[in-house]
Amino acid sequence: MTTPDPLAVRRGRILAVVGIVLLAFSLRSAVASLSPLFDAIGEDFALPAAVLGLIGTVPPLCFAVFGLLAAGFERRFGLERTTLVALGAVGLGLVARAAALDAYGLLFGSALIFAGVGVGNVLVPALVKKYFAERIGLLTTVYTTTMAVSTFLPPLIAVPIADAAGWRTSLGVWAVFAVAGLIPWIVLAVRSRRAAAADVDLEAPSTRVFGRMWRLPTAWALAITFFASSAVAYTSFAWLPKILVDTAGVTTQVAGVLLSLFALIGLPASLVVPALVARRGVVLPLFIVASASGVVGAGGLLVAPASAPWLWVALLGTLPLLFPLVLTSVGLRTRTHDATVALSAFAQSVGYGVTMFMPIGVGVLHDATDSWTAPLVILVGISLLALPAGVVIARRKTVEQEWEQRHGSW
Repeated sequence: MTTPDPLAVRRGRILAVVGIVLLAFSLRSAVASLSPLFDAIGEDFALPAAVLGLIGTVPPLCFAVFGLLAAGFERRFGLERTTLVALGAVGLGLVARAAALDAYGLLFGSALIFAGVGVGNVLVPALVKKYFAERIGLLTTVYTTTMAVSTFLPPLIAVPIADAAGWRTSLGVWAVFAVAGLIPWIVLAVRSRRAAAADVDLEAPSTRVFGRMWRLPTAWALAITFFASSAVAYTSFAWLPKILVDTAGVTTQVAGVLLSLFALIGLPASLVVPALVARRGVVLPLFIVASASGVVGAGGLLVAPASAPWLWVALLGTLPLLFPLVLTSVGLRTRTHDATVALSAFAQSVGYGVTMFMPIGVGVLHDATDSWTAPLVILVGISLLALPAGVVIARRKTVEQEWEQRHGSW
């Protein structure tokens, strides 16, 4: 086995940091940059409600489907090359969406973007594990904070850019970050391929690891946690303004500000949570805080929405602190590279796979009952669901250890 050159390792880590940051930025800016421009786009061509509904459904659907496929892609092509292709798909989709001539062009571009995002979501924890195994908490903080910033920044500046230079420029400008992100991954992909060719002792990736995740409590606990976080987030982004207008009696402008507050709560969580989990092993207390906040926030909107809507929204926005917790735990609850990719794919695919039914399900339930009571009760239940999952994750067992205890050698 060849001995790595320390200088080459350091350069590789620098490239990896730049690549991970640009990848993380592109994974979220693509999601948040379209919806504020629907009015401007609608002046150029028709936007049927059915197509807009499909565009809203595409992200979690692609995250689930391509998250499942990501582990196979990574085994076949390697981590760096798969990352390169995923980021390339995001960049190409952003350009295609900016050049769209009709609503179906927007749908095609969005599908291409979110296919790449679905793969990239799974690979980021594996990239952190590979290049920064001893700094998982720090690097997870870096990329989850980048994701948080790139979630609330595009909606703030999308309309001003469109007013100044047109909606196509406003959509297409985000492709710059994806294209820039290709450069470090091209270099790292070439280096990885050369290293693999030179090292004859590299272990072949296992095709059985992903299948083992279905039989492991930690994998299911992480998937349930991911579902709880993403379900509350996607349901809130889809329906929280209307819930607030209908139940708390606020204006649409105030409801929009409160939705921004909901999103902004995720920023301090992304800065603090990974370090608490990785360095101090704080897991169950974070689950208790997140679960209790979600219960009180959704419960407040259910029982006394007009009394303190700002407080209820802030508390509900605290529950998605579970998102950086899951991403950090993926690296900490695995020993091997294959297990990291498989665990990330399993948790995100199962979580997003169930989440994609939440926004439309909440809408159907509201229409059937003409009330927000049942949807808010569901959010309370989802908040409580996270707590037993936290008990499992807090045991600090790797998935390899669990398998060995239950089924023999890994």
